[in-house]
Amino acid sequence: MKRWWSWAALLCVFPGAVAGQYQDRDGSGAPKTTAAAPLPEDRIDINHASLPKLLKIPGMTESWAGRILRFRPYHSKLDLLEKGIVSGQVYDRIKDFIIAHRDSQ
Repeated sequence: MKRWWSWAALLCVFPGAVAGQYQDRDGSGAPKTTAAAPLPEDRIDINHASLPKLLKIPGMTESWAGRILRFRPYHSKLDLLEKGIVSGQVYDRIKDFIIAHRDSQ
């Protein structure tokens, strides 16, 4: 009985603690896609694109593109943010224009 009571008390104090684990990992608050976003097949693959191709992404700078090239490969485009390759602001600008394809094993 005591264990149940401690969980109930925890949920009263931190109601978002349990629900938070089921939320989208991209918690930046930015919209998931924009009207200007290309179709998925037209997005630039960050695992295979060259520097000139990465520079065609709106909001991309040569410095950020160089970091993306240097720290390859990526399992998902969210790796850019989670590993600190780009800042949150840069990720919000480019996320709709990139994709991370993995090589076939």
